Amino acid sequence: MAGGASQTRERAGTAREARAEARDRTGHRPRPGPRRRGDGPVALLFLAPVLLGFAVFYVYPAIRGAYFSTTDYNLLSAPHGVGAANYSTLLHDPLFWNSLKVSAYYVVLNVGSQTVLAVVLAGLMFRLTRSVAIRVMLLLPWLVPNVTVGLLFLWLFDADLGLVNHVLSSVGVGTHGWFSSTTWSMPTIALTNTWAYTGYTALLLYAGMLQIPDPIYEAALLDGAGEIRMFFRLTLPLIRPVLALVLVVSVIGSFQIFDTVAITPSPGGPVNSTRVIYYYIYELAFKHFEMGYASAVAMTLVLILGVLTMVQMRLLRASRSDLA
Repeated sequence: MAGGASQTRERAGTAREARAEARDRTGHRPRPGPRRRGDGPVALLFLAPVLLGFAVFYVYPAIRGAYFSTTDYNLLSAPHGVGAANYSTLLHDPLFWNSLKVSAYYVVLNVGSQTVLAVVLAGLMFRLTRSVAIRVMLLLPWLVPNVTVGLLFLWLFDADLGLVNHVLSSVGVGTHGWFSSTTWSMPTIALTNTWAYTGYTALLLYAGMLQIPDPIYEAALLDGAGEIRMFFRLTLPLIRPVLALVLVVSVIGSFQIFDTVAITPSPGGPVNSTRVIYYYIYELAFKHFEMGYASAVAMTLVLILGVLTMVQMRLLRASRSDLA
């Protein structure tokens, strides 16, 4: 038995040496050997809980939503088919187009500010410090529930008692009704979520920067490159796949904003200035009981997000990395 085990180890060592020689000759990593039989069922066993949850909580509701979008359903009586009538109504619905415009405005404000701040924070951490304590502090706002964060900013920006207006009035700047102004209501909501999610986004980008080999920066330093030039010429291009992932996730998440809007003093207002698409779907389904029409709006949003995701992935070449 001992002799057999020794021969097995020798054969394994010979195979590793052969693969290393092949890699040295061609410059490429040799393809892995065929998988062992029996790996598939084991993999499915481990994936089964996730697949079951995905089927129950995503696939089934999506199929039901697609069905309801072709019906006139009010939650109180059985749905009956209306074909594409809901989609036809949607094309001529000014509130739908307004909610899309408001959502797009929020996405630009939130994703733009969040991504710029996160890239700067990640770059500073990567080049100056790798303290675990700082990483934990950046993650803390993300751990706080959205409703709690929203209430906190609601009090901070209160028109009469808020700290922000108190500070502004003490320095001679006029006060504002942050949530009652059509101009300032959406930027204030975007600021709330930027504070909550910037740290989390920065950590994702920081993890991508850690994959960049140090010799690349050492060579750039020898060539006389400064920190700013290395950041724009090396760091940003080399984290492009991670940046693409962050942008895709951030855009989808921003289109799904609901709770921060719902807890404001005038949800959706003033004058529809914060009526985002998710809040509009909620109003249709659970205030006006137009479940069929709400499903049509939801399915249209899914289509829009799918197209936006494909465009971002193609433009940012997310499937290819310059580090490979």
